[in-house]
Amino acid sequence: MASKDRVLGSRIRELRKNKGLRQAELASLLHVSQQAVGSWETGRTAPGADTLNELADYFGVTTDYLLGRPEEKKETVPSDSDLDKMIDHARSFDGKAVTDHDREIIKAYLKGLYANKD
Repeated sequence: MASKDRVLGSRIRELRKNKGLRQAELASLLHVSQQAVGSWETGRTAPGADTLNELADYFGVTTDYLLGRPEEKKETVPSDSDLDKMIDHARSFDGKAVTDHDREIIKAYLKGLYANKD
């Protein structure tokens, strides 16, 4: 296992987990098998160039970042679906279910925080 494959694999795993995705969910998005994602994450294999570009686009980073080249990952404003996924993972706040109204308030707040991050 080459060092660059370990860097690539750990970055894919980190980004996937940060989005709250399971390997199977990422695999489905990329139209590959869960085993392929697992192999990338452990450094046994590496995705092809097209898939690497798809990963970079999906996670909002550059291929250089994924490959471990010296470049900061670029941050993007989370999409509504990303925010919904984060909120779904929370499932409740202070023991109470998150209502649709709460969801919209949380999304607006998070978007505002992210927009003012600089």
